[in-house]
Amino acid sequence: MVKWFFFVMIPCLCWSQESTIIKVQRLISDKSYKKAEILISSFSNDNPSNLHAMELYGDSVAHQENWDEAIQIYKKLIAQQPDNANYHYKYGGSLAKKILSVSKLKALNYVGDAKSAFLKAAELDPNHIDTRWALIEMYLQLPGILGGNNAKALSYANELESISKVDGNMAKGYFYEYTKEPELAEKYYKMSVDIGGSLICYDKLSKFYQQQNNPEKAIATIQTSIDKHQRNSLHYQLGRVCAEYNLHLDKGEECLKTYIKKHTARDGVPIAWANCRLAQIYRHKKDRQSALKYINLAISELPNISYFQDEKQSILLL
Repeated sequence: MVKWFFFVMIPCLCWSQESTIIKVQRLISDKSYKKAEILISSFSNDNPSNLHAMELYGDSVAHQENWDEAIQIYKKLIAQQPDNANYHYKYGGSLAKKILSVSKLKALNYVGDAKSAFLKAAELDPNHIDTRWALIEMYLQLPGILGGNNAKALSYANELESISKVDGNMAKGYFYEYTKEPELAEKYYKMSVDIGGSLICYDKLSKFYQQQNNPEKAIATIQTSIDKHQRNSLHYQLGRVCAEYNLHLDKGEECLKTYIKKHTARDGVPIAWANCRLAQIYRHKKDRQSALKYINLAISELPNISYFQDEKQSILLL
């Protein structure tokens, strides 16, 4: 009887573990990072040999920008599986984010380990796209005294292009945008759209146009992405640009109302921000009553956002 009970329990235990992992993955996908951390931390402590659980634990705290804890978790994973490129990549990524959050003097303690982790990940997996992106960002963003190097960043963009044409073109667009060569940046961002046409490709191009203070091209790019991908989050992006630049106000109003009507948690931006953008549009239209209605809705939903309060003051001056 005891043996029979033991063999019955084995699949039950496996199912329980699998069920917890799936729940945590879903919570992370839904951006419920704190809930994911609470669930997976106790599970991981009870199942220290489950490396997938430990990795999800690291992911949950990394998403909350708890870099110290994430660093320690990914370091433990590397000790368990030193040939796993993804562990080295995530360890290096947490170190890189830590570098950006501290002074240059303190950053010196992390730069060498971050660089080594990324280079190890690249060595272990010649086709690891995210690692090449990380190396490009690191060499571009770090000051020269901490190891920044534009030539190395471009070399990894070229390496990335040999793995993925789309990522390579986006990386070159990012490189030339960062190094203040907008014509080349636009060329490569547009090439990534032509080759890949993904949401990310369109997003990179539209944000580039916004950075270049070219809202008309940004709006046209977002509209093309809406037509192609049918994602509700894009309605907010288009409405925001219209509101910020006082352009195509009727189109912006329509997009923001569509965003609010179809909103789900997966869209990312809270409805309060859409209400604020609607208030801005009505302010541009000199419709004080409607502007106050929507900014008050935004404030009631997120009362501690100073941007909303500033917007209300602008409306009251109409």
